[in-house]
Amino acid sequence: MSERNARVAMFGGTFNPVHIAHLRAAVELREALSLDVIHMVPAHLPPHRSAPGVSSEDRLSMLKLALSDTPGLVADDREIHRDGPSWSLDTLRSLREQYGQKARLLMVLGRDAFLKLHEWHRPEALFDYAHILVIGRPESDEVQCQALETLVEARRVDSIDALMATPCGSVLDYDKTTAMAISATAIRQALASGHSVRYLMPPAVEAFIDQHGLYLDTSG
Repeated sequence: MSERNARVAMFGGTFNPVHIAHLRAAVELREALSLDVIHMVPAHLPPHRSAPGVSSEDRLSMLKLALSDTPGLVADDREIHRDGPSWSLDTLRSLREQYGQKARLLMVLGRDAFLKLHEWHRPEALFDYAHILVIGRPESDEVQCQALETLVEARRVDSIDALMATPCGSVLDYDKTTAMAISATAIRQALASGHSVRYLMPPAVEAFIDQHGLYLDTSG
């Protein structure tokens, strides 16, 4: 790391499977925010959705293949090796211990996940360890939730410089990543139906899915 305070992001998800919308967003964020590293963290037991039908190890393997030649993006297995639900708070605490108190630590959230932040495990405590960077464009029919607004209203900043002025504690809406209407759900459905997923993911990930017979039925 350089002499300035490290700039680190956590980008979590099931990555079931990882696809180019995940990857492109990570690359663009690293450049736009001058991040030293983005930890892409597959959830082992995601507390806010049903358990993935594909094993944590396979999802991690696909992520490693996807990131193998991309500087600054790391497939992070810390949630897979931790018992119990994959609380983001525990992951942020672990990253804070790794990088120190002065590092600028961000948690990247898609807008859909952010809109449910107030329902998370100890949401206020997240800000003790990290900033939250919300990616994706607001929908015109987005419902304003008072509980969410109470949680974040005093923490909002309006620029990257303001976000990076402190190690943690703020929220920034960032809608400049390339919009891609790609979903892991649609990819799984296409694979189960025998349809092509070419160009929706790196070829190495597509080959891994084919070699291991993943996503052959819609219950996964």
